[in-house]
Amino acid sequence: MRNLSRVILGLLSRRGVSCRTAVWASCQLCVTRDSQRSFGSSSRKGLENKDFASIIDEYAKYSPSPLSVQNFIDFASSKSSTLHLGGSGSNASTEKSSYLFMRKELPVRLANIIKEISYLPPRLLKMPSVELVRSWYLKSLEECLEFTQENDPCPKTVKKFTEAVSRIRNRHNTVVKTMAEGILELKATCEIDSASDSSIQYFLDRFYMMRISIRMLLLQHIFISEQEEGSGFSNLDSQHPRFVGLFDPECVVSHVIEDAYENARSLCEEYYLVAPELKLEEEAVYPTSVGDGGKETSSTPGGPLTIAYVPSHLHHMAFELFKNAMRATVEHHGKENKLPPLNVSISQGPTEVSIKISDRGGGFSHKETNTLFKYLYTTAKLPMHTSMHADSTPLAGYGYGLPLSRIYARYFNGELVLSPQEGLGTDALIYLNAFSSQSFEHLPVFNATARRQYLTPKINSDWTNPPSHPSTNHKTRPHSK
Repeated sequence: MRNLSRVILGLLSRRGVSCRTAVWASCQLCVTRDSQRSFGSSSRKGLENKDFASIIDEYAKYSPSPLSVQNFIDFASSKSSTLHLGGSGSNASTEKSSYLFMRKELPVRLANIIKEISYLPPRLLKMPSVELVRSWYLKSLEECLEFTQENDPCPKTVKKFTEAVSRIRNRHNTVVKTMAEGILELKATCEIDSASDSSIQYFLDRFYMMRISIRMLLLQHIFISEQEEGSGFSNLDSQHPRFVGLFDPECVVSHVIEDAYENARSLCEEYYLVAPELKLEEEAVYPTSVGDGGKETSSTPGGPLTIAYVPSHLHHMAFELFKNAMRATVEHHGKENKLPPLNVSISQGPTEVSIKISDRGGGFSHKETNTLFKYLYTTAKLPMHTSMHADSTPLAGYGYGLPLSRIYARYFNGELVLSPQEGLGTDALIYLNAFSSQSFEHLPVFNATARRQYLTPKINSDWTNPPSHPSTNHKTRPHSK
């Protein structure tokens, strides 16, 4: 696997080049070194005549180039447009640079996940919804390949590419819902065996992670284009002036947490007529410094903790955890009794920002933790309406909330974990990198290891399992005399 971008970044960093300049240099070199990718040197006519499957295979040989939070912010920020090597320092130059990077990176990410789709269990591949999702990705890759030959594009070509990016974004809007429907279609037609279930769970983690990463690239490019045109970013209902696309360079963590709580509370009160209160506290913020050219967190002593992050991602995670905590608390204590509050603690250490949401909802056995992170597993009844649109999320019932929340946490190398105390309650912890320059995308790579996981999934445990009923099922060995 080749990962030219990261190699260039490392070399330039060691030579004393600033982080942001290194990012731009890596993007420029990646998009101009067409010989590193065979399709960059072939003619449009030759590309059209090639077998599409072989094109997918070729692009899937390359690893995606992960970007950091700071890379995204610098890439889309108008103030960083002057870092474009050889550019005029205008927003148009930034949009062109984004185009040159995207036309190479998007096909790689699309091809990697298309290859993984092809290794799904045959019965699942035949489900109408899965076939539809696969067709969307194939169509999107086909549209991207139209631009692989334009090394020095004119404004008209860049505009045409941005229009294609918008079409791809719209086409993929319902990917999460449609893929989930494909799994439900399979469950409705047959029982899923252990081997197939293992492959499906492995795939969905990787598929949704890549979907988030692709959507991030698409939306940031659209933001750059709209910035150049002077229009507002149309992908968010309310946009703070300091936002750079989806990123807030000074995201106030407590504000996002409080907003997620209020949204979950409204939903809980709609279902149960009551909801537990919130108790939130921020611990002492450690002094921070970064010596690699990256930016440090902007938290000030005595002020709220802030980090560079995607507020919508953090809101998604917190909202899901609050929903679960509220449901557990109300059902464990009853509507008529005084409900214990949800305690939230936010803190920052030398390298991480930690958010802990604690409830007294009765908890669960730690043995159930892995099961709770399985897609389509839920302890609630499936709602009568089966819309899974992000704007109409029910309190519970689909089994996608926790797995997707963990994917959002892991996207920039964070983590989401559950620590239950059976009979008492649950602590849910979100870990985020404190430094934007060190928060890189965590992306799946289709390689021999991934292929083996699909072809020979681990079915049987190589450890002993405790019997369900020791007193009746377990035969003890007689004592030696």
